[in-house]
Amino acid sequence: MPRLQRNNTLHKEMYKVETKILTKHPAGKQGVNILKRRYDLIRDTILAVLRDKGDLTFTQLAAESSKRLRGRFDGKVAWYVVTVKLDLEARKVIERVPKTRPQRIKLVQRGNR
Repeated sequence: MPRLQRNNTLHKEMYKVETKILTKHPAGKQGVNILKRRYDLIRDTILAVLRDKGDLTFTQLAAESSKRLRGRFDGKVAWYVVTVKLDLEARKVIERVPKTRPQRIKLVQRGNR
C-alpha cells in the first residue's frame, strides 16, 4: 500500500505558533500573555483614539475602541483594552490624569518621557 504524502504547507500551517507578548502592569503585578497581533491592533487603536479625541474616561476609550474595531477583532475588546491600557501605562506611553473621577487617560507628552 503506498504511503500518503503530507501537504507540507498545510502541515506547517497546522503547527504554526503565533508570537505572544507578556504585558506589563503599572503596579508591578504580573502581566498576561496575549497574541502580539491582538496587542498591536488594540495598542494602535488606543493610541489613535487618544490622538483623535484627546484625554478620555476609560469608558469613553473602551467604547470608541470597540466602535473602531467592530468586525475586525475576534476577541472581547473591553478586556483587551484594559490589558493593553495597563501595559501602555507601565511603558509610560499613556497616563492617568491625576485627581480625575471617573479616571481619565491621556497620551504622555514627548518631553515627559
